[in-house]
Amino acid sequence: MAKQDGPTSPTKQGGLSDHRTSMVEKGPFCSAHCTCGWRGPARRARSLARADAEGHVRG
Repeated sequence: MAKQDGPTSPTKQGGLSDHRTSMVEKGPFCSAHCTCGWRGPARRARSLARADAEGHVRG
């Protein structure tokens, strides 16, 4: 079963550009997911998944 952390960063406030990312763990992998439908690649390091999320939000 996948483990999901809470939202990590609400950003780009206003309108349709609101992005809320969260980390989802599945086995030894972690990936970033966003409310806009974007999903980052599966990573073994949570820090890399968080960096993917930050890059998406700043995007």
